[in-house]
Amino acid sequence: MTPGELEALIAVGEGTMLEFKRSGTAHLGREICAFANTLGGRILIGVDDSGQPHPLQHLNALRSEIQTIARNLEPPLMVECDEVAGILVVRVPESRHKPHSTAGKFYLREGASSQQMNRDEIREFFYREGLIYFDEKANDRFRWPDDFYEEAFAAFLEAGRITPALPAETILRNLGLLKPDGMSYAGSLLFSRHVSRFVPGAAVNCSLFQGRATTRVLDQKVFDADLLSNYRSAINYLLSHLNTRYEIGVERKEQLEIPEGALREALLNAMAHRDYRKPGDLQVHIFQDRVEIINPGGLVGGMTLEKLGSVSLPRNPLLFGMMHRMGLVEKIGSGLKRIADMCREQQTAPPEIQADQDWFRIVFQRAATGVGEVLSGKRRESVGKTPVETTVKTPVETTVKTPDLVLSAFREDPQRTLAEVADAIGKSIRAVERASAKLIKAGKLRYVGPKKGGRWEVLE
Repeated sequence: MTPGELEALIAVGEGTMLEFKRSGTAHLGREICAFANTLGGRILIGVDDSGQPHPLQHLNALRSEIQTIARNLEPPLMVECDEVAGILVVRVPESRHKPHSTAGKFYLREGASSQQMNRDEIREFFYREGLIYFDEKANDRFRWPDDFYEEAFAAFLEAGRITPALPAETILRNLGLLKPDGMSYAGSLLFSRHVSRFVPGAAVNCSLFQGRATTRVLDQKVFDADLLSNYRSAINYLLSHLNTRYEIGVERKEQLEIPEGALREALLNAMAHRDYRKPGDLQVHIFQDRVEIINPGGLVGGMTLEKLGSVSLPRNPLLFGMMHRMGLVEKIGSGLKRIADMCREQQTAPPEIQADQDWFRIVFQRAATGVGEVLSGKRRESVGKTPVETTVKTPVETTVKTPDLVLSAFREDPQRTLAEVADAIGKSIRAVERASAKLIKAGKLRYVGPKKGGRWEVLE
């Protein structure tokens, strides 16, 4: 650093990354600790609070004392000391080994001062920096085994291809989900009949809006079962409210206006990486022109928008591991790349990502074409020796109708009740009852067996 650069630095004044000190090393450990725990910074020794320089002498002894103070932090830290025109410039890096303490106390840099952290601030700091994980903690709201939802556990075992040869308690302990002092938060998310009872805000809130704003809600569903069920229900809600286009070629292909795989990946990322300490539900918003998936918590500490897709900093590693076992997610940090690849392959706009410290939002633009017209694929015909491409345009209804969704739901599980189908496809119970009555009248659906314990049969 040159004297001119030092003068320019002093002119900036004290702030988050700059501290002035007239002389000596009193309270210097606190300042070094605070910078290391925040963004790093520089301490100018030989400059008073007003920015007036007071060049020092015997700087070698001062350098040695400063290094000793830095090494005595817990854990130890290395700093750089440079002399410029009699001013000692102490460079403190943002530490990769946060948090540091001095004399048993933790400090953060806030504005132009260093503040000691209280208990709540220390706890929040540890969570934010990824030093402890919320999903691994025991959930004192969840009573084992009274609140354990066996149907969700059975679905987990099936999805994860885990043989239920051992007792549930043994399997859960081996997976790290059941702790000595109770069920972990990850286990609470996976095996609760009503998840918000045990992890407030863990439900998925899906809404359909008129136009491009949230002023008028046309439909809303809150899915509050276990994590796997909520995921499936939210996906069905999206599929039932988005348009489908058909490509007419050798055989007809259905294609959702936004790549279905990209929507699944975005929803799973939101469920896996959201901050479950925040009370707000995960939001799925469908507008006329876009789909937004919004999860509370913002970016993980140390993550930036520029690093997304290339750096992996999991917020809930235990939960992510269980989702990986179920085949829901793949490699950590690769989800956004797969979303971009799927959008590119379908020739749709890549999603926009917005984030701050409180929220993370991914926005998919909907197709510009509306309901009623779909462009087909191309077929090749021979005219003499010259192959010619012709494009066929077919007017079709692009929305998937409720009766078709009902049939699909009963094909998947014939023993579902009408209420369960309504939840699965994101429709009202009345809409499902009307659709079922039409299907029965048309000879496409019938109920077989007693009123309780019977099943639905789809007639092709």
